[in-house]
This record gives sequence, structure tokens and C-alpha cells, in this order.
Amino acid sequence: MAGFATGAGRPLQGRGGSPGFRFALYAILSIAFMVLDQRFDWLERAHSVMQAATYPIELAVSSPVAAWHWVRSSFATRDSLEAENRLLRTQLRDLEVRSMRYDALAQQNAALIGLRESLPPVASRWLPAEIVNIQLDSLRQRVLIDRGAVNGVTASQAVLDDHGVVGQTMHVGPWSAQVILITDPEHALPVSIARTGLRTIAVGAGDSTSLGLPYLPANADVRVGDVLVTSGLGGVFPPGYPVARITEVHKDAVQPLAHVRAAPFAHIDTDSEVMLVWFRHDSPAAPLSEHNGELTTGDRNIQPLPAPAKPTPAAQAGTAPKGAPATPPAAKKTGGTTVTKTAVKPAAAKPTTAKKPEKPPT
Repeated sequence: MAGFATGAGRPLQGRGGSPGFRFALYAILSIAFMVLDQRFDWLERAHSVMQAATYPIELAVSSPVAAWHWVRSSFATRDSLEAENRLLRTQLRDLEVRSMRYDALAQQNAALIGLRESLPPVASRWLPAEIVNIQLDSLRQRVLIDRGAVNGVTASQAVLDDHGVVGQTMHVGPWSAQVILITDPEHALPVSIARTGLRTIAVGAGDSTSLGLPYLPANADVRVGDVLVTSGLGGVFPPGYPVARITEVHKDAVQPLAHVRAAPFAHIDTDSEVMLVWFRHDSPAAPLSEHNGELTTGDRNIQPLPAPAKPTPAAQAGTAPKGAPATPPAAKKTGGTTVTKTAVKPAAAKPTTAKKPEKPPT
């Protein structure tokens, strides 16, 4: 109370520095700090110390948010890694299967290359042709190509695509040719079943996606999925070219023939280009044509040799009459075979005695 009465709790006007003194003091301190910072980088070190002191506080403040983002990114990264791992495992299995298939194909390719090198090639040359007109209906399955006689195209020439047999040329003009497709009702192609070797004829069904096999007996060994290849008969296609795959087989006990359908390998309804092929007639795999039961083409070097001449009866005897002088045999070559002939001297005629005439009776 005494103090309150005397005014001891109130600040005195005369205490503390004046504003001019405080300004001067702050100015001196500022100049000192600038000198120290200029010469000794004192403020930079002070800033580093203060930043190190405040870093734990900043880390503690931002840790919950950072931890939440880290957890979210961790789970998202794990899900993506698991999905990527599953995808890579699937691709690895596919690649392993493909690798095994490629190994088998490489061995088969090596065998085929060896066979190709051991035999003369059956195809002498080929020429691409573009389809300029298409006629596909139930009665006619034909296309027009932009290659003709000036390109060396002839009638009944093989036409293929990158999947199988397409057909053969029918009418050839100077700059174009008409191709009758294997699906034409008027076309018949000699084929064989690759699995069994059974030969038959594939007839066009008037549909660009099917062929008919009307000449197979009901007891024929044919299954769905069998591959049809050219048999080499007919004089147009060599054996072994892919034609179609069997899709339907119907057998009836009371019918002598089976109802069989096949789908051609060639993309007849979508092809824009085809391939004309010329085959070598001197190749063992070349197609051979015949006329009146005789082959019109072939290799003269593999034709049979003429038969050797038969020996004469005198040579078969091999003996001379008694007392006849020996004569050296004469050798003669006939067709690569040596035939020995022995000269036989004719025997001398025996003298005859004339009979006396008898006296007439008296």
C-alpha cells in the first residue's frame, strides 16, 4: 500500500535510453554484423546453426503428411509391381513355349534345307500379279489378273498365295489372264490327305470358303482337321502344296460315299495379289502331264536304257563240228552289252554214188 501510495509501481519518465541512443546502438550492431559477415561469413554460419536447430521441428511437423503419402505410394507401387510381375511371368511362359517350337522348326528347316540342296529346285521363277476383277458367285468363282502372254503366262499355270493353292490360269490374253479358282464348281484338283496319303479329288462347291470331296468312300480314313495337299497328278501342281483343311465329315451306313467338306487355306475372298509360278520339268518333284497314256514331259537322263540284243542261235550253241577249224569269236557291242558270236563253218557235203540201171526182163 505504501508503495502504491508513493507511485513505486509506475514507470518513471526518465528511465531507459533515448530514441537517438537506441538508433545509434542498433546502427553500430548492424555495421558490426555486416563486417563480420563480409569477412568471416558469420551470418551464414549462424543461419546454418539455426537451420540445424529448427530441422527437427520442421520434420516433426511434416512427418504425418509425408508418412501418409509414403504409405499410399508404397501400396500403389506394390500393386503395380505385382501386376507387372504377373505379366512378365505370362510372357516368360509364352516365350518358353515359342522357343521350344522354334527349336523344332529350326531342326525341320535344317532337314528341309538339306533336302532342297540335294534335289534341284522345282520352281524356276515366280511373278506377282494383282487382282483387278473378281467374280464370286455360286456358279463362277474366277478372278482377272494384270499379267498376260507378254509376261510369259500360259494356260493351266499354277496360281498361289502366301497360304496355299488359289487356282490356275484359264484364258490368257496379251496383258491379262483369267484364273479359275479351286472353289469354282467346274474345277477339280487332285489332292491327297497328308496324314494317310489317301488320294482323291477336291471339287469346288461354289463358295469361296469350302471345297467338296465327293469321291471318298464311307469307310475312308478321314478325320476333321486333316490337311489336304496337292498329289502331283494332273500336270499342274507339284506334290505337297497346301490346299485345304477338312472341317466336316458325315458318314451314313446306307450311303456308299462320305459327305466331306474342307476349308481352303488360300484367302480367296480377301486376296489382292497372287503369285504365278513356273516349275522346272527336269525336277523329280515337277508335275508331269500325259496325253493318250504317254508322258509329254520328263527328264531324258532318267529314262530307261534300251534292252540289249538277244544272242543268235549259233552263239547259243557254242560248239563247232568235229574236224572244223577253230575260228576266233567276233565280239560286238550292242547297247552297252558285249555279245559274242561264234563263226560256224558249214560241214562238207558227202559224195554220192550213182546206181547202175537194172536190165529189163526178157
